Amino acid sequence: MGAKPSSAHAKEKSPKKMGFLRGRQKFSPWDDTLLSGKDPRSLLKRGMRHVSFSLVTKGMTDIPDFLWGLSEVQKLNLSHNQLRVLPPEVGKLSRLVVLNLCGNRLKNLPREISLLRSLKVLFVNMNHLTEVPPELSACRHLEVLSLSHNCLSQLPASLADLSRLRKLNLSNNYFVHIPICVFSLKELNFLHVGSNRLENIAESIQCLVSLQIFIAESNKIHSFPRSLCLLTSLELLNLNNNDIQNLPEELHLLSRLERIAWNPMDKGLHISHNPLSRPLPELVEGGLEMLFSYLKDKKHN
Repeated sequence: MGAKPSSAHAKEKSPKKMGFLRGRQKFSPWDDTLLSGKDPRSLLKRGMRHVSFSLVTKGMTDIPDFLWGLSEVQKLNLSHNQLRVLPPEVGKLSRLVVLNLCGNRLKNLPREISLLRSLKVLFVNMNHLTEVPPELSACRHLEVLSLSHNCLSQLPASLADLSRLRKLNLSNNYFVHIPICVFSLKELNFLHVGSNRLENIAESIQCLVSLQIFIAESNKIHSFPRSLCLLTSLELLNLNNNDIQNLPEELHLLSRLERIAWNPMDKGLHISHNPLSRPLPELVEGGLEMLFSYLKDKKHN
């Protein structure tokens, strides 16, 4: 008599146990913390300068809800997942300084990103963005913005208000011209617009007086604008793989370009793989000093 209840009890528990195991296999890594009764804040890393939280390469399609309660987070890394949506709740993380969303499947960003008033660094590269919300302009402390490898063809005019922006990466998109708002970013010292569909560089480029690195390789640029020669702070100018035939006589004004550069990482003038008219190819081979000398003489003759 006593054995039957025990047997029945065992049969009754078995399916539940198996069901639990099947479900347990689908749990995400952070569930170990939640199921053991720990506070999600135990997942935070407290460094010398910032409180950070990372869920990199977890295969996530959704962001766990508990994250929005971690209001002390200052650096948040959600890169290389499968996220299609960044929920509006991200606006609750008002102390964020760095937000990394690189390598997901985001098509847009929520308007609530405007609530991240402390944000200084935003990576949204390698996503599926087709637009950038005008509300991003409310993040007035933003210094670094990477939008490369998306599906962008324009930027909202309001981004001209990002007066502290120093580094902007727009490479590998569908821009046919540099967005007008970019020319208002007076503190910009790094601008990457390579691998787009640019056919020219607007004269307004001369407004970017702080620019030190300008990369516009792999476009369809037909001419080297004279206004580019007014950016005397340039240390790296990359116009490789375009359709440039002539160089302006004022090129020698770019005195901080130290050499003709061949390695992509080197500072200097990158002008290879352009249909330069003769004798420019030979002069380029001879080095920057020879090229400058020729252009100066040409101007005076």
